[in-house]
Amino acid sequence: MRVFFIGFGQAGGKIVDMFIEQDKRLPTQSFRGIAVNTARTDLMGLKHIELKDRLLIGQTVVKGHGVGTDNVTGARVTADEIDSIINAIDSRGTHDVDAFVIVAGLGGGTGSGGAPVLARHLKRIYREPVYAIGILPAPEEGRLYSYNAARSLSTLVNEADNTFIFDNSAWKNEGESVKDAYSRLNDEIVRRFGVLFRAGEVGKYGVGEMVVDSSEIINTLRGGGISSVGYAISERIGPRAKQKQRLFGGIMKKKEKTEEVLTGEDKSAKIIALVRRAMLGRLTLPCDYSSAERALVLLAGPPTEMDRKGVEKSKSWVEENISGVEVRGGDYPVQSEYIAAVVVLATIGNAPRITDLLEIAKATKEDVIKSKGKRSTMFDDGIEPLFE
Repeated sequence: MRVFFIGFGQAGGKIVDMFIEQDKRLPTQSFRGIAVNTARTDLMGLKHIELKDRLLIGQTVVKGHGVGTDNVTGARVTADEIDSIINAIDSRGTHDVDAFVIVAGLGGGTGSGGAPVLARHLKRIYREPVYAIGILPAPEEGRLYSYNAARSLSTLVNEADNTFIFDNSAWKNEGESVKDAYSRLNDEIVRRFGVLFRAGEVGKYGVGEMVVDSSEIINTLRGGGISSVGYAISERIGPRAKQKQRLFGGIMKKKEKTEEVLTGEDKSAKIIALVRRAMLGRLTLPCDYSSAERALVLLAGPPTEMDRKGVEKSKSWVEENISGVEVRGGDYPVQSEYIAAVVVLATIGNAPRITDLLEIAKATKEDVIKSKGKRSTMFDDGIEPLFE
């Protein structure tokens, strides 16, 4: 799948920078991207997005110093300079793109305000789907960040063709500050979505047992709403793993022999177990997986480890555990010492974190109204849209 990434704001820019770094290391390049920000220093801190693909907006308003946590200003600046952003995207080339993916932290100002505006305009101009990866702030980042995230999310979900959510609070280790965790959390995002968005790209290792192309991903996500992604990786396989086993003597040698004569049933069982771990483990957004309307199962790994029966059985297992009946799946071969499994749970209907976020935002909004003595027209969920 050929993806055009737009990193909006500080968090979005850093993550897209990591996607581009990852892509440059691979034999087949599938990604391209730009970064958009109102803060000059954030753009200068990027390492892998070319300078010509870093776009500073809002200079007449904030003089390159960013909009802080004011996502209303972020939305207004984006709307005022949308032509410049579209021109930057066009100049990078869009003729062979399968999808656009906007990446943004939803708690701040630039990405939170600008991402929904850009999604609306991209959908008006291009026929390709427009997806978003939105990063939710942890509660300890403050009520204002939660309010911004709820307000941005309420708008973004209506503008994008589907919105993937990554919840910082679900991934932060106990006692770890969010600031210290940023690099690790960004790496988790890039690892999962890097596997997903490369599906269907034919490299020198041939095609998979069951090919998943861009249309499979697009059809899985066509229902809109919010989606969550699960991920699991196998133990190391291949020559290095066997070499490691020899160091542990006779007991491990027996296991080594078993691995050398791995049967089709063994491969199938390994794949099924990996897919279960991906879906039942830590999701990008904790949710009731049974409320998903559609799902996609994707395996990536050495061609010798892929097994059609394992993929089919994995799809059947996922189908039995979600509310919908559409489950697509397949694999693609890569040079790796591991097998990775990705499960996309599309258009989920029950995510407690989203409910909690909206409640925090409603309370924050009510406090702001009381303190200012103002009345405001709101959505049924109590959250004003960023724009109408």
